[in-house]
Amino acid sequence: MLHTFELSTSHRDEIVDITPRVKEWIRQSGLKNGIAMVYCPHTTAGIAINENADPDVKRDILMILGEVYPWEHPKYRHAEGNTAAHLKAITCGSSQTIIVENGSMVLGRWQGIYFCEFDGPRSRTFKVKLVAG
Repeated sequence: MLHTFELSTSHRDEIVDITPRVKEWIRQSGLKNGIAMVYCPHTTAGIAINENADPDVKRDILMILGEVYPWEHPKYRHAEGNTAAHLKAITCGSSQTIIVENGSMVLGRWQGIYFCEFDGPRSRTFKVKLVAG
């Protein structure tokens, strides 16, 4: 089962918690055991799993990514001017796989699933593929 979700971001760099949306899709699907593959079909955004208890973690991640990959650099050559967004997306990764057991995602106590925007604000999509097993 494949489902495409839509979301809109409001900042150039933003980390959006999509855990509730993935959880609800699993519930609606009736999947009891298997995996959920969460995929981002964009070259300047990604999917991550990380802490969802302290919002400062998201702030710190974006801060350090901004320091490592500054928006402007004298050696960047990409004509669109968003090289930093591409580098951040490669670092983040385009997908995550989550185990589903007894109808629930197997995440750590503090973990959440995030859509990571690096070239917003934009209208975006992400896909979730559920596989029984």
